[in-house]
Amino acid sequence: MPIKLDPENNEIRALFALAQLDGRHVLEVGCGDGRLTWRYADRAGHVVAIDPFEEAIIQAKNALPQQLKARVEFHHAAFSNFAASCPASTFDIVILSWSLC
Repeated sequence: MPIKLDPENNEIRALFALAQLDGRHVLEVGCGDGRLTWRYADRAGHVVAIDPFEEAIIQAKNALPQQLKARVEFHHAAFSNFAASCPASTFDIVILSWSLC
């Protein structure tokens, strides 16, 4: 039986209480396999999710729900490399859940 992280939805409720995501451009640093991404992406205008672990990004891309395909991008990238290639003020909100930079 798979382990369900945060079965009480405390993590996503805290995120929604702290951040206004509706229509915003979101950068998620350390997205892993996308387990949090799926839970908020339907509220965001667009999500770019990055992770330095290629296997996690492959899993996230393979599990991307059809209804989020136009809204979510996954990239295999370390934050420092990704940030160096982005123009300033590209994102409205940055989420660093379970990430250390």
